[in-house]
Amino acid sequence: MSDIRFTEDHEWVVPEGDDQVRVGITDYAQDQLGELVYIELPEVGAEVAQGDAIAVIESVKSASDLISPVSGEVVEVNEALNDEPGTVNEDAMGAGWFCVIRLSDPSELESLMDEAAYQQILD
Repeated sequence: MSDIRFTEDHEWVVPEGDDQVRVGITDYAQDQLGELVYIELPEVGAEVAQGDAIAVIESVKSASDLISPVSGEVVEVNEALNDEPGTVNEDAMGAGWFCVIRLSDPSELESLMDEAAYQQILD
Protein backbone atom coordinates (compact mmCIF):
# COMPACT_ATOMS: atom_id res chain seq x y z
CA MET A 1 0.00 0.00 0.00
CA SER A 2 2.87 2.38 -0.67
CA ASP A 3 0.67 4.54 -2.94
CA ILE A 4 -1.57 5.50 -0.03
CA ARG A 5 -1.76 9.21 0.81
CA PHE A 6 -3.12 10.97 3.88
CA THR A 7 -4.55 14.34 4.91
CA GLU A 8 -4.06 16.25 8.16
CA ASP A 9 -7.79 15.63 8.75
CA HIS A 10 -7.05 11.88 8.93
CA GLU A 11 -8.48 10.81 5.58
CA TRP A 12 -6.71 8.34 3.32
CA VAL A 13 -6.63 8.04 -0.46
CA VAL A 14 -5.58 5.00 -2.50
CA PRO A 15 -5.27 5.24 -6.31
CA GLU A 16 -7.60 2.99 -8.31
CA GLY A 17 -6.54 2.85 -11.92
CA ASP A 18 -5.41 5.94 -13.79
CA ASP A 19 -7.84 8.61 -12.65
CA GLN A 20 -9.74 7.38 -9.58
CA VAL A 21 -9.07 7.14 -5.85
CA ARG A 22 -10.76 5.28 -3.01
CA VAL A 23 -11.32 7.48 0.08
CA GLY A 24 -11.78 6.69 3.76
CA ILE A 25 -10.78 7.72 7.25
CA THR A 26 -7.75 6.42 9.07
CA ASP A 27 -7.70 3.98 11.93
CA TYR A 28 -6.62 6.87 14.16
CA ALA A 29 -9.71 8.88 13.13
CA GLN A 30 -12.17 6.06 13.78
CA ASP A 31 -10.52 5.44 17.15
CA GLN A 32 -10.91 9.11 18.10
CA LEU A 33 -14.56 9.15 16.99
CA GLY A 34 -15.52 5.99 18.85
CA GLU A 35 -18.35 3.69 17.85
CA LEU A 36 -19.87 4.90 14.59
CA VAL A 37 -23.67 4.83 14.47
CA TYR A 38 -24.53 6.65 11.23
CA ILE A 39 -22.81 7.72 8.02
CA GLU A 40 -24.34 10.02 5.41
CA LEU A 41 -22.49 9.22 2.20
CA PRO A 42 -22.11 11.61 -0.74
CA GLU A 43 -24.32 11.16 -3.81
CA VAL A 44 -22.92 9.29 -6.80
CA GLY A 45 -22.41 11.91 -9.50
CA ALA A 46 -21.71 14.72 -7.02
CA GLU A 47 -18.91 17.10 -7.96
CA VAL A 48 -16.63 17.70 -4.98
CA ALA A 49 -13.73 20.07 -4.39
CA GLN A 50 -10.64 19.42 -2.31
CA GLY A 51 -11.42 20.59 1.23
CA ASP A 52 -15.22 20.28 0.92
CA ALA A 53 -17.24 18.37 3.50
CA ILE A 54 -18.63 15.43 1.51
CA ALA A 55 -20.02 13.04 4.14
CA VAL A 56 -21.30 13.15 7.71
CA ILE A 57 -19.95 10.70 10.27
CA GLU A 58 -21.86 10.30 13.52
CA SER A 59 -20.57 8.37 16.50
CA VAL A 60 -21.75 7.87 20.05
CA LYS A 61 -19.37 10.73 20.97
CA SER A 62 -19.89 13.32 18.24
CA ALA A 63 -20.58 14.14 14.60
CA SER A 64 -17.92 15.20 12.13
CA ASP A 65 -17.45 15.65 8.41
CA LEU A 66 -15.45 13.66 5.91
CA ILE A 67 -13.37 16.27 4.10
CA SER A 68 -12.64 15.51 0.47
CA PRO A 69 -8.90 15.06 -0.02
CA VAL A 70 -9.22 15.66 -3.77
CA SER A 71 -11.48 17.32 -6.35
CA GLY A 72 -13.58 15.38 -8.81
CA GLU A 73 -16.75 13.36 -9.28
CA VAL A 74 -18.05 10.76 -6.83
CA VAL A 75 -18.40 7.62 -8.97
CA GLU A 76 -19.08 5.03 -6.27
CA VAL A 77 -20.09 4.92 -2.60
CA ASN A 78 -19.82 2.11 -0.07
CA GLU A 79 -23.55 1.38 0.32
CA ALA A 80 -22.77 -1.26 2.96
CA LEU A 81 -21.99 1.55 5.42
CA ASN A 82 -25.67 2.60 5.38
CA ASP A 83 -26.57 -0.57 7.29
CA GLU A 84 -23.24 -1.25 8.98
CA PRO A 85 -21.42 1.99 9.88
CA GLY A 86 -19.40 -0.01 12.43
CA THR A 87 -17.50 -1.53 9.50
CA VAL A 88 -15.37 1.61 9.64
CA ASN A 89 -14.46 0.85 13.27
CA GLU A 90 -13.59 -2.74 12.37
CA ASP A 91 -11.62 -2.08 9.14
CA ALA A 92 -11.13 1.66 8.53
CA MET A 93 -8.36 1.16 6.00
CA GLY A 94 -10.14 -1.61 4.09
CA ALA A 95 -13.84 -2.55 4.00
CA GLY A 96 -14.71 0.73 5.76
CA TRP A 97 -13.96 2.92 2.71
CA PHE A 98 -16.44 5.71 1.97
CA CYS A 99 -16.36 6.54 -1.74
CA VAL A 100 -14.45 6.49 -5.02
CA ILE A 101 -13.71 9.82 -6.70
CA ARG A 102 -12.72 10.35 -10.34
CA LEU A 103 -9.99 12.98 -10.15
CA SER A 104 -10.46 16.30 -11.93
CA ASP A 105 -6.95 17.43 -10.94
CA PRO A 106 -4.54 14.51 -10.35
CA SER A 107 -1.82 16.94 -9.25
CA GLU A 108 -3.76 17.42 -5.97
CA LEU A 109 -2.44 14.02 -4.88
CA GLU A 110 1.00 15.61 -4.60
CA SER A 111 -0.27 17.88 -1.80
CA LEU A 112 -1.16 14.86 0.36
CA MET A 113 1.21 13.19 2.83
CA ASP A 114 2.88 9.84 2.38
CA GLU A 115 2.69 7.27 5.17
CA ALA A 116 5.93 8.43 6.86
CA ALA A 117 4.82 12.07 6.98
CA TYR A 118 1.38 11.10 8.30
CA GLN A 119 2.97 8.96 11.00
CA GLN A 120 5.00 11.99 12.14
CA ILE A 121 1.86 14.05 12.84
CA LEU A 122 0.52 11.19 14.97
CA ASP A 123 3.67 10.91 17.08
